[in-house]
Formats: sequence, structure tokens, C-alpha cells
Amino acid sequence: MGTKTLVMGVINVTPDSFSDGGMYSSANEAAEHGLRMLDEGADILDIGGESTRPGQKEPLSAAEEQERVLPVISAILSARPDAILSIDTYKSSTARAAIEAGAEIVNDVSGFLWDGEMANTCAALQCGVVLMHTRGRPDEWKSQPGLAADEILPLVKHDLDERLHTALRAGIVRSRIVLDPGYGFGKRLEENYPLLARQAELRALGQPLLAGVSRKSFLALKLRPLYGGTDVPMDQRQNATVAATVAAILGGTDIVRVHDVRPAAEAARIADAILAYA
Repeated sequence: MGTKTLVMGVINVTPDSFSDGGMYSSANEAAEHGLRMLDEGADILDIGGESTRPGQKEPLSAAEEQERVLPVISAILSARPDAILSIDTYKSSTARAAIEAGAEIVNDVSGFLWDGEMANTCAALQCGVVLMHTRGRPDEWKSQPGLAADEILPLVKHDLDERLHTALRAGIVRSRIVLDPGYGFGKRLEENYPLLARQAELRALGQPLLAGVSRKSFLALKLRPLYGGTDVPMDQRQNATVAATVAAILGGTDIVRVHDVRPAAEAARIADAILAYA
């Protein structure tokens, strides 16, 4: 951490992810995709078995989640024992199973809010953790009240500080903790822009930052006039993703979480070169 921006490649082993659901639903397909991302420049692979798309209501059972992700972890590490893997889960039992299978990081989109055992579990496992900010659960996002542009950053900063101290109180070593503003998670589309513009202020919390802006709907919002006012397909959001990724890096991000690794790895090199003279 600190010598360059790290690229985290996303592997969704799900039939219903908002961005690539069903594309890599088998363990072999997902593992092959992960190995390609490593070859393209990924530093970390983030493996998830449950979609947290807006409107999602029914949680996946821990058993089914583990059936999806554990074979992928095993296959990737069998081919590339040096690969650094992250498990994208908010369930403590899945976190434990994944770390015991060889993953090294728990990426919890709830920031330890949705499973009361997660903080103590991660402390016992002595793994790295990513604590993401979210407001409410996916089925609540469309109905919760919006925020003014000047309210979003203070709220995220306050809540992440609480999540950080929950982790520290549980015994998680500070050097193992990364914070994520949670772009798109419980934020209305327009609310993500003032958050990204002021993201550097989150550095005051004293922790490395991760940003996941890849293919997000708030990017598509600004592209609609170029597409006749219609929604923008996922495969047409790559350029916007690169632009937002560079903005995040220039705003203090240490890790970028992306679906398309090669463009992000190239963009990160340019952004890092600029920051070397800042």
C-alpha cells in the first residue's frame, strides 16, 4: 500500500448482479475470468456470491453463498498460489470459510452493520478488512430521503468513523483496515458526485481508501443525453468508469475496484505519475 494505486478486479459468481450477472456463474468460468484479470494487471481479486443491487430483498443463505465462492477461491489459488483474494460478503460464516480457504481480505459492504459477529470474526481471523459505507439495505434505497449536496460527505465521514472504531474496539489492527465511501450504496444518483468531489477529505480518518465506481448508475445518468435520453448499457460505461476512476485516484483512493481491469490499470499508472509531482 502506498507505492501505487492497487487494482481490485471484481468476480461476481451470481446470476443477478447489476453489472455482469450470470456471465461467470460457474466456478470454472469465474476462476478463468479471475486469472485473466491477474494477467491484465489486477493486484487483488474480489469474489462475491450475492448481489447487492438496488431493490434486492431476499438475502442469500450463507450455505448457498459459500457453495458459489469457495470453489472459485480454491481454483484460483490452485493455479496462482500467490494471488491475493478478497471475499465480498457481509456474513461472518462466509468470511470465516473464505479466509480459511485462502482469501486474505473481507470486503463487507455493510461495514459490519448487517452481521453482529462480523467484527469479532475478522479480529479473530486477523485478516484485512474493507469497511464500506451504506445507507439502509438495498430494498430501502429507492424510498429513503435524499440528501443535500453539502450533507453527503459529512454523513459518510461520520458513519465511516463509527465503523472504524467498531473495528478497532473488536481488536482489528488499524493497519488492516481500508475504508470505502460506498458509491451507489444508499446514495441517490446525483449524491455520488459531491461525494467524489470531496473524497479527499476522508483521508482525515487516517485510513487507506477504496473506491468502487465501476459501471455505476450515477455514471450512466450523465451519459444519457449522448444516447438519446435512454439508459446506457453496461458495456457502454467503460469510458465513464475510467474518468471516474482517475478522479477517485486523484482524490486520494488507494485501491480501485473495477470490472474491466486493463483500462483501469492503465489509467491508474497515468494518475499515479501525475500524483508523483503533486
